[in-house]
Amino acid sequence: MKTQMSFPKVTFRFTLVVLTLLLAACAQNYRVNVDAINSADIAFLSSQENLIFASGQPTQEQVGVLADAGIRHVISLRTDGELDWDESELVESLGMEFHSLPVSGRTGVTSSNAQTLEQILARLDGQPVLVHCGTSNRVGALKAVTARDGGASIEQALEQGRRWGLTGMAQRVRDQLSGNSQ
Repeated sequence: MKTQMSFPKVTFRFTLVVLTLLLAACAQNYRVNVDAINSADIAFLSSQENLIFASGQPTQEQVGVLADAGIRHVISLRTDGELDWDESELVESLGMEFHSLPVSGRTGVTSSNAQTLEQILARLDGQPVLVHCGTSNRVGALKAVTARDGGASIEQALEQGRRWGLTGMAQRVRDQLSGNSQ
């Protein structure tokens, strides 16, 4: 005769309540003042899914607004030498985390860089973030590459890129997605 072990109903319910409370305590409810971010007049700002914003380069004052508004991470696609001030130092001094993924213009728009951006965003797990470059063009280009790598048509990928800021590099990205890049 097999004996089956079972939890008494009270122990099971208690365990369920404890797990529910533990999960609720671990869940982060991020509050972001979207109105403050929108009123900061950040160039090429767009709001994306899950508290992700894309933009051109914010000024030092705008970085302060982002911190006050609840942004926790800044991902810069700019390369060394594109700024005459230390963005990482400012971001970190305001209590945010700075992530650098240098994308050198058109040659830096690669599947590898697109995957790296997606990996950074995945690690941030829904925390409020701003992804930027000079004009949001590189942000949009990487998102177009991500969409195409994920199976989207060229037109769908370009549309995704435009939502994230792709403008002036659109033809170059189209050529790259078509396999016609030079």
